[in-house]
Amino acid sequence: MIVVVVLAAVMVAAAALLALVRLERGPSMLDRALGLELLAAALVGVVAIEAAWTRRTETIPILVAMSLVGFVGSVAIARFAAREPSAVRRRAADDPDSVPGEAPEAEEGDR
Repeated sequence: MIVVVVLAAVMVAAAALLALVRLERGPSMLDRALGLELLAAALVGVVAIEAAWTRRTETIPILVAMSLVGFVGSVAIARFAAREPSAVRRRAADDPDSVPGEAPEAEEGDR
């Protein structure tokens, strides 16, 4: 049991570390949202490991609530991102100096 818990804790810690990297380095809002969702999932994993280690069933409702909050947050971010025009998203992803919500300028040949 100890080996399994330690192995699970190491994997959750690695996932949390990678989530923090994605949260800090993500070039777009969706990358940062993905990092935040992964961090929430890692937190659920930590609570699940603690529940398995201590053999307490009282933490199961807490796990369900944390999972639902993470899910609702992800859906809200996805709905918000779906309303954003695709040209603006593409420009923001390609050009780090672009301003979100600003319409892309016409090219020389497009005028």
